[in-house]
Amino acid sequence: MTSTTDTAAPTVLLTPTAATKVAELLAAETGDLALRVAVMPGGCSGLRYELFFDDQPLPGDIETVYDGVRVVVDEQSAPFLAGATIDYTDNGAEQGFTIDNPAAGCACGGSGCGCGCGDAACGC
Repeated sequence: MTSTTDTAAPTVLLTPTAATKVAELLAAETGDLALRVAVMPGGCSGLRYELFFDDQPLPGDIETVYDGVRVVVDEQSAPFLAGATIDYTDNGAEQGFTIDNPAAGCACGGSGCGCGCGDAACGC
């Protein structure tokens, strides 16, 4: 069972599989670290995500704890991550973290840039 603790409404969900993998990776590190999830503009390809261990809290951070794993999101990234789910896959053919974000879409603004996202609003 996943237990969560919030200092505000959670912006991103960490699945139990992802929480286990993050905890495993954190065990090899030193210090009081949290998994920081941030969003950077990605141009026509949409949002670009950054996941890294961080020991420096920022003013306005939103922190959620999943099975002992602290996940922090800065206040600028929070709106872009609302409803997103981070999972971990290791099935032989694929290995790594995935982010399913229903709020993400083609960021080309409907310019028909050919980004290939398949969004009719983009003209792709």
